[in-house]
Amino acid sequence: MAGKSQHVVPHNGGWTVKGAGNSRATSVQPTEAKAIEAARAIAKHQGAELVIHGRDGQIRAKDSYGNDPYPPKG
Repeated sequence: MAGKSQHVVPHNGGWTVKGAGNSRATSVQPTEAKAIEAARAIAKHQGAELVIHGRDGQIRAKDSYGNDPYPPKG
């Protein structure tokens, strides 16, 4: 079974990693790059999806590590 999607979101001037549906941050990082690195490691370990949000809160990128719900065609 795949783990929870890991979301990278801005928070108080830094960046946090949160599992989908979690109210508490899994990891708090000073930069977006460090938060993405931490979230990617968790997502790979859990076979989950990585979802990166921009400063405006909008999703700007996704990566899947495991059972991709929308695999590429062809």
